[in-house]
Amino acid sequence: MGPYEIMVLLFTLTALLAYLNSRYLKLPMTTGLMGASLVLSLATLALGRLGIPVENAASQMLQEIDFEKLLLEHMLAFLLFAGALFVNLDDLAAKKVEIGIFATLGVLASTLLVGSGTYGLARLLGLPLDLVHCFLFGALISPTDPIAVLGILKSAGASRGLETKMTGESLFNDGIGVVVFLVVLELVEGTAPVTAGGVAWMFLSEAVGGAVLGGAAGYAAYRLLRSIDDYQVEIIITLALVMAVYSGALALHLSGPIAIVVAGLLIGNRGRRLAMSETTREHLDTFWKLVDEILNALLFVLIGLEVLVLTFRADYLAAGLLAVPVVLLARFASIGAPIAALRRWRPFSPHAVTIMTWGGLRGGISVALALSIPVDAHREPILTMTYLVVAFSILGQGLTLHPLLRRLGVGER
Repeated sequence: MGPYEIMVLLFTLTALLAYLNSRYLKLPMTTGLMGASLVLSLATLALGRLGIPVENAASQMLQEIDFEKLLLEHMLAFLLFAGALFVNLDDLAAKKVEIGIFATLGVLASTLLVGSGTYGLARLLGLPLDLVHCFLFGALISPTDPIAVLGILKSAGASRGLETKMTGESLFNDGIGVVVFLVVLELVEGTAPVTAGGVAWMFLSEAVGGAVLGGAAGYAAYRLLRSIDDYQVEIIITLALVMAVYSGALALHLSGPIAIVVAGLLIGNRGRRLAMSETTREHLDTFWKLVDEILNALLFVLIGLEVLVLTFRADYLAAGLLAVPVVLLARFASIGAPIAALRRWRPFSPHAVTIMTWGGLRGGISVALALSIPVDAHREPILTMTYLVVAFSILGQGLTLHPLLRRLGVGER
């Protein structure tokens, strides 16, 4: 089966599941599609156990899809730009201290806590995971996924201030989390000596360099948008901006996610306000919302289908189930400590720690990073743990976030 035939099948399946969700399940798009595709995958596995040869065909198709490359090199740029495009920069600037701490120190603290907890689980279950492999899992699972978070917050009804904190954190901690993951992966592979100076330089060059690239390219696109009034051409310019910035960041070894977020914030705020007519704004918003919905639908169907490539072993499954509370407790601590320290100077709602802990969803980026781990670096147990945490996050936390907000009395804007 060629790439085109695979895409035809995936889009047809996504359309069918989206229809069933909209017609019967009526769940939020992200959770509904992942849940439906997960049920379909489990049914496929069951049929395979009964001797019906559908499991092998489905698994072979998935193995031909490079999920890591598809998401991290192709889909992520468009999804992040669409998300950043609709974030109010003034609101974000007002929460810059909290967002900066959550996206940096919070990710580092969570990585250490999850890694330490996972090491304890590995010793308990007899898994051959060294401490550095456990920190690798901590690094890929600690950043909240901007795609999942933005998808859930659209329908959850969080207060504006809380939504700004959670959205801003998820948009920026992704880039930081990838850098932490790459540093730990170098330690695992032992291909080059890892020094404090080298790590600091990697953080500085990737994060700051990505922000500079995104800002410069975004400003250039803004000048082009301001010089014309033709919504078709202006939409094409934004498309070119996303592809050029992300490709350039990858080529220059800068943070593509941070570059795209900065460019999206600039176009979505200064560009929308000063460089676009009302007609252009309407068409641009409609276009990018549609891109966002289509790619989100495809992504969460793929996440549900990825269960077909997991290794089902009792110890791996037990580790994954036990990793869920470990990740949640690490999230609670890494968010709770900064909030407790900042409450004297910055406003937080009474239930901010609880909501940000439960609303800190993990998603496709964690799965993609787990798939990028070399097979000889204990990828299978890490992938199984990652998938179970992501599945619980999107289905369990995602479906109960709105009821939690209502129960705590903070669900109205």
